[in-house]
Amino acid sequence: MICPINSYKHKLVLALRGLGVIFALGVACSEPAAAQDAASVAKNVCAGCHGEDGNSVVPMFPKIAGLQETYIVKQLRDFQAGRRKSDIMGPIVAALRPEDFLPLATHFAGQKMKASETEDKKLADFGKLVFFDGNEDTGLPACVGCHQAQGAGHLIYPRIGGQHAIYITQQLKNFTSGERSNDVSRFMRVVGKRMTEEEIDAVSAYLASLGTK
Repeated sequence: MICPINSYKHKLVLALRGLGVIFALGVACSEPAAAQDAASVAKNVCAGCHGEDGNSVVPMFPKIAGLQETYIVKQLRDFQAGRRKSDIMGPIVAALRPEDFLPLATHFAGQKMKASETEDKKLADFGKLVFFDGNEDTGLPACVGCHQAQGAGHLIYPRIGGQHAIYITQQLKNFTSGERSNDVSRFMRVVGKRMTEEEIDAVSAYLASLGTK
């Protein structure tokens, strides 16, 4: 079992405070000046958690390199409108201007998502089967239908190939519980409820192994 992100939240905030990251983000977000271009905002606001090239090295923070522009813009809008909840992203996005969203999305969409390490190859192999075939017995659709081969995604369906396994696992559990509800037509909430914990962990392990080596 992979521990939920929420169990790390208190320690995470303390660690970030110790490193001065939260303070730095607060300064950067307090004045989203018009003079700042997307690269500057990405470096001063986003890099602390997601990395300068969008490849976060902390499994709890998602990689956003190579995500579709449309998907990134939607998530930023949802964070700002409160449709997607996050104690960390909420105040950061609230300080950005809506006109900053597309340039930021274009910047990170142009980066390449790097593959993560897969510790359990047997689990990842099972995840590959679920990703491509689903589970006919439980009515679980194949992930590839929306997220495409290699988890590359398409338009509103995000690139998930190469994403951190821990992050994917947590988001699937959040969809299942309803904690996250900004999916299109409730589709991911339905999918999550049809997945066993083993299937969630397996698909997450498989997807983490994809992306740019």
